[in-house]
Amino acid sequence: MRQDAAASLVEVLTARPEDAPAARHHRLKERAREPPPAAAAAAPAEEEEHTDAMPPPSSCEAVLTRREGEAAAPAPGEELLLVPPLNFAMVDHGVYRSGFPDVSNLPFLESLRLRSVLCLCPEPYPEPNLEFLRAHGITLFQLGIDGSKEPFVNIPEDRIREALKVILDVRNHPVLIHCKRGKHRTGCVVGCLRKLQRWCLTSIFDEYQRFAAAKARVSDLRFIELFDISSIKHTPASFTC
Repeated sequence: MRQDAAASLVEVLTARPEDAPAARHHRLKERAREPPPAAAAAAPAEEEEHTDAMPPPSSCEAVLTRREGEAAAPAPGEELLLVPPLNFAMVDHGVYRSGFPDVSNLPFLESLRLRSVLCLCPEPYPEPNLEFLRAHGITLFQLGIDGSKEPFVNIPEDRIREALKVILDVRNHPVLIHCKRGKHRTGCVVGCLRKLQRWCLTSIFDEYQRFAAAKARVSDLRFIELFDISSIKHTPASFTC
Protein backbone atom coordinates (compact mmCIF):
# COMPACT_ATOMS: atom_id res chain seq x y z
CA MET A 1 0.00 0.00 0.00
CA ARG A 2 2.80 2.40 0.98
CA GLN A 3 4.75 1.50 -2.19
CA ASP A 4 1.72 2.31 -4.36
CA ALA A 5 1.25 5.64 -2.61
CA ALA A 6 4.94 6.46 -3.01
CA ALA A 7 4.81 5.52 -6.68
CA SER A 8 1.79 7.76 -7.18
CA LEU A 9 3.56 10.64 -5.47
CA VAL A 10 6.64 10.18 -7.68
CA GLU A 11 4.43 10.18 -10.77
CA VAL A 12 2.81 13.45 -9.69
CA LEU A 13 6.12 15.12 -8.89
CA THR A 14 7.80 14.00 -12.09
CA ALA A 15 4.82 14.56 -14.33
CA ARG A 16 5.03 17.29 -16.88
CA PRO A 17 2.46 20.12 -16.85
CA GLU A 18 0.68 18.73 -19.90
CA ASP A 19 0.35 15.35 -18.08
CA ALA A 20 -1.37 16.85 -14.98
CA PRO A 21 -4.97 16.14 -16.04
CA ALA A 22 -4.10 12.52 -16.73
CA ALA A 23 -2.39 12.15 -13.34
CA ARG A 24 -5.39 13.56 -11.51
CA HIS A 25 -7.69 11.24 -13.40
CA HIS A 26 -5.48 8.28 -12.46
CA ARG A 27 -5.57 9.20 -8.71
CA LEU A 28 -9.32 9.63 -8.67
CA LYS A 29 -9.75 6.28 -10.41
CA GLU A 30 -7.53 4.55 -7.82
CA ARG A 31 -9.46 6.13 -4.89
CA ALA A 32 -12.75 5.03 -6.36
CA ARG A 33 -11.64 1.41 -6.17
CA GLU A 34 -10.97 1.62 -2.39
CA PRO A 35 -13.94 0.55 -0.16
CA PRO A 36 -15.32 3.39 2.06
CA PRO A 37 -14.70 3.16 5.83
CA ALA A 38 -17.56 1.73 7.90
CA ALA A 39 -18.02 4.91 9.94
CA ALA A 40 -18.24 7.05 6.80
CA ALA A 41 -20.81 4.69 5.31
CA ALA A 42 -22.97 4.75 8.43
CA ALA A 43 -23.01 8.55 8.79
CA PRO A 44 -25.33 9.32 5.82
CA ALA A 45 -27.79 6.69 7.04
CA GLU A 46 -27.96 8.36 10.44
CA GLU A 47 -28.49 11.76 8.83
CA GLU A 48 -31.32 10.40 6.69
CA GLU A 49 -32.88 8.83 9.77
CA HIS A 50 -33.20 12.23 11.52
CA THR A 51 -34.00 14.35 8.48
CA ASP A 52 -37.79 13.90 8.68
CA ALA A 53 -38.03 14.40 12.48
CA MET A 54 -39.63 17.68 13.60
CA PRO A 55 -37.51 19.67 16.07
CA PRO A 56 -39.15 20.26 19.46
CA PRO A 57 -40.86 23.66 19.66
CA SER A 58 -38.89 26.35 21.44
CA SER A 59 -40.21 28.15 24.48
CA CYS A 60 -40.96 31.21 22.31
CA GLU A 61 -42.99 29.09 19.88
CA ALA A 62 -44.89 27.59 22.82
CA VAL A 63 -45.80 31.08 24.04
CA LEU A 64 -46.89 32.20 20.57
CA THR A 65 -49.09 29.15 20.04
CA ARG A 66 -50.84 29.63 23.41
CA ARG A 67 -54.34 31.00 23.00
CA GLU A 68 -54.88 34.63 23.91
CA GLY A 69 -55.93 35.07 27.53
CA GLU A 70 -54.90 31.54 28.52
CA ALA A 71 -52.95 31.33 31.77
CA ALA A 72 -49.32 30.29 31.48
CA ALA A 73 -48.93 26.91 33.15
CA PRO A 74 -45.52 25.92 34.52
CA ALA A 75 -43.63 23.40 32.43
CA PRO A 76 -43.12 19.91 33.85
CA GLY A 77 -40.51 20.09 36.60
CA GLU A 78 -40.88 23.89 36.89
CA GLU A 79 -42.30 25.67 39.92
CA LEU A 80 -44.95 28.37 39.64
CA LEU A 81 -43.38 31.80 40.03
CA LEU A 82 -44.84 33.55 43.09
CA VAL A 83 -44.66 37.36 43.05
CA PRO A 84 -45.31 39.15 46.37
CA PRO A 85 -47.07 42.53 46.42
CA LEU A 86 -45.14 45.77 46.71
CA ASN A 87 -43.57 46.32 50.16
CA PHE A 88 -44.63 42.88 51.36
CA ALA A 89 -43.32 41.82 54.78
CA MET A 90 -44.26 39.76 57.80
CA VAL A 91 -45.32 41.89 60.78
CA ASP A 92 -45.81 39.07 63.27
CA HIS A 93 -46.95 35.48 63.33
CA GLY A 94 -50.08 35.39 61.15
CA VAL A 95 -49.91 39.13 60.29
CA TYR A 96 -48.57 40.50 56.97
CA ARG A 97 -48.37 43.92 55.33
CA SER A 98 -48.03 45.10 51.74
CA GLY A 99 -49.10 47.51 49.04
CA PHE A 100 -52.25 46.89 46.99
CA PRO A 101 -52.08 43.38 45.47
CA ASP A 102 -52.69 43.09 41.73
CA VAL A 103 -53.65 40.02 39.70
CA SER A 104 -50.03 38.86 39.37
CA ASN A 105 -49.76 38.67 43.18
CA LEU A 106 -52.81 36.45 43.75
CA PRO A 107 -50.96 33.10 43.47
CA PHE A 108 -48.55 34.36 46.14
CA LEU A 109 -51.43 35.37 48.42
CA GLU A 110 -52.94 31.93 47.92
CA SER A 111 -49.76 30.40 49.31
CA LEU A 112 -50.26 32.40 52.55
CA ARG A 113 -53.62 30.67 53.22
CA LEU A 114 -55.14 33.95 54.38
CA ARG A 115 -58.33 34.12 56.42
CA SER A 116 -58.81 37.85 56.04
CA VAL A 117 -57.61 40.97 54.24
CA LEU A 118 -57.65 44.41 55.88
CA CYS A 119 -57.81 47.12 53.21
CA LEU A 120 -57.18 50.72 54.28
CA CYS A 121 -58.17 52.30 50.93
CA PRO A 122 -61.62 53.93 50.49
CA GLU A 123 -61.91 53.09 46.77
CA PRO A 124 -64.11 50.14 45.66
CA TYR A 125 -62.22 46.87 45.79
CA PRO A 126 -61.29 45.52 42.32
CA GLU A 127 -63.57 42.76 41.03
CA PRO A 128 -60.73 40.27 40.22
CA ASN A 129 -59.50 40.60 43.82
CA LEU A 130 -63.03 40.12 45.16
CA GLU A 131 -63.46 36.99 43.06
CA PHE A 132 -60.19 35.65 44.46
CA LEU A 133 -61.30 36.34 48.05
CA ARG A 134 -64.67 34.67 47.49
CA ALA A 135 -63.10 31.63 45.82
CA HIS A 136 -60.77 31.09 48.81
CA GLY A 137 -63.17 31.98 51.62
CA ILE A 138 -61.20 35.08 52.64
CA THR A 139 -63.02 37.83 54.58
CA LEU A 140 -62.49 41.43 53.46
CA PHE A 141 -62.39 44.21 56.09
CA GLN A 142 -62.35 47.56 54.30
CA LEU A 143 -61.73 50.56 56.55
CA GLY A 144 -61.20 53.39 54.11
CA ILE A 145 -58.69 56.02 55.22
CA ASP A 146 -58.00 59.00 52.98
CA GLY A 147 -54.48 58.87 51.61
CA SER A 148 -54.03 62.66 51.52
CA LYS A 149 -50.91 64.42 52.75
CA GLU A 150 -52.78 66.60 55.23
CA PRO A 151 -51.53 67.03 58.84
CA PHE A 152 -51.88 64.17 61.29
CA VAL A 153 -55.09 65.60 62.83
CA ASN A 154 -56.97 64.35 59.74
CA ILE A 155 -55.97 60.72 60.30
CA PRO A 156 -59.19 59.12 61.62
CA GLU A 157 -58.26 57.64 64.97
CA ASP A 158 -61.47 55.62 65.15
CA ARG A 159 -60.56 53.80 61.90
CA ILE A 160 -57.13 53.00 63.26
CA ARG A 161 -58.73 51.50 66.37
CA GLU A 162 -61.14 49.43 64.27
CA ALA A 163 -58.19 48.18 62.22
CA LEU A 164 -56.33 47.19 65.37
CA LYS A 165 -59.33 45.23 66.63
CA VAL A 166 -59.34 43.22 63.39
CA ILE A 167 -55.62 42.52 63.71
CA LEU A 168 -55.77 41.61 67.40
CA ASP A 169 -58.49 39.02 66.84
CA VAL A 170 -56.51 35.86 66.08
CA ARG A 171 -59.61 34.33 64.49
CA ASN A 172 -58.84 36.60 61.51
CA HIS A 173 -55.31 35.25 61.15
CA PRO A 174 -53.51 34.95 58.85
CA VAL A 175 -54.40 38.54 57.88
CA LEU A 176 -52.92 40.86 55.27
CA ILE A 177 -52.93 44.62 55.96
CA HIS A 178 -52.56 46.82 52.90
CA CYS A 179 -53.15 50.28 51.50
CA LYS A 180 -52.00 51.51 48.09
CA ARG A 181 -48.22 51.47 48.54
CA GLY A 182 -47.90 49.84 51.95
CA LYS A 183 -46.16 52.92 53.34
CA HIS A 184 -48.21 55.57 55.19
CA ARG A 185 -51.64 54.22 56.16
CA THR A 186 -50.28 50.72 56.67
CA GLY A 187 -47.28 52.21 58.46
CA CYS A 188 -49.53 54.10 60.89
CA VAL A 189 -51.57 50.98 61.72
CA VAL A 190 -48.45 48.84 62.20
CA GLY A 191 -46.81 51.61 64.25
CA CYS A 192 -49.79 51.73 66.64
CA LEU A 193 -49.72 47.93 66.83
CA ARG A 194 -46.06 48.12 67.86
CA LYS A 195 -47.03 50.44 70.72
CA LEU A 196 -49.43 47.74 71.89
CA GLN A 197 -46.52 45.31 71.70
CA ARG A 198 -44.46 47.65 73.91
CA TRP A 199 -41.89 48.59 71.27
CA CYS A 200 -39.88 51.72 71.99
CA LEU A 201 -40.57 54.72 69.72
CA THR A 202 -37.11 54.57 68.18
CA SER A 203 -37.71 51.03 66.89
CA ILE A 204 -41.23 51.94 65.73
CA PHE A 205 -39.96 54.93 63.78
CA ASP A 206 -37.11 52.92 62.28
CA GLU A 207 -39.58 50.34 60.96
CA TYR A 208 -41.85 53.05 59.55
CA GLN A 209 -38.87 54.72 57.85
CA ARG A 210 -37.73 51.43 56.33
CA PHE A 211 -40.96 51.15 54.31
CA ALA A 212 -41.70 54.84 53.70
CA ALA A 213 -38.08 55.69 52.77
CA ALA A 214 -37.91 59.16 51.20
CA LYS A 215 -41.72 59.49 51.44
CA ALA A 216 -41.77 59.44 55.26
CA ARG A 217 -44.21 61.91 56.78
CA VAL A 218 -43.62 63.69 60.07
CA SER A 219 -47.41 63.83 60.54
CA ASP A 220 -47.59 60.01 60.58
CA LEU A 221 -44.81 59.74 63.15
CA ARG A 222 -46.50 62.37 65.27
CA PHE A 223 -49.80 60.49 65.11
CA ILE A 224 -48.14 57.24 66.21
CA GLU A 225 -46.37 58.99 69.07
CA LEU A 226 -49.58 60.54 70.43
CA PHE A 227 -51.83 57.52 69.84
CA ASP A 228 -53.38 56.40 73.14
CA ILE A 229 -53.38 52.62 73.63
CA SER A 230 -54.69 52.61 77.19
CA SER A 231 -58.28 51.82 76.18
CA ILE A 232 -57.38 48.93 73.86
CA LYS A 233 -57.25 45.39 75.18
CA HIS A 234 -54.16 43.88 73.70
CA THR A 235 -52.26 40.63 73.57
CA PRO A 236 -48.69 39.88 74.68
CA ALA A 237 -45.67 41.01 72.67
CA SER A 238 -46.26 38.38 69.98
CA PHE A 239 -49.30 36.61 68.56
CA THR A 240 -49.95 32.89 68.86
CA CYS A 241 -52.38 31.00 66.65
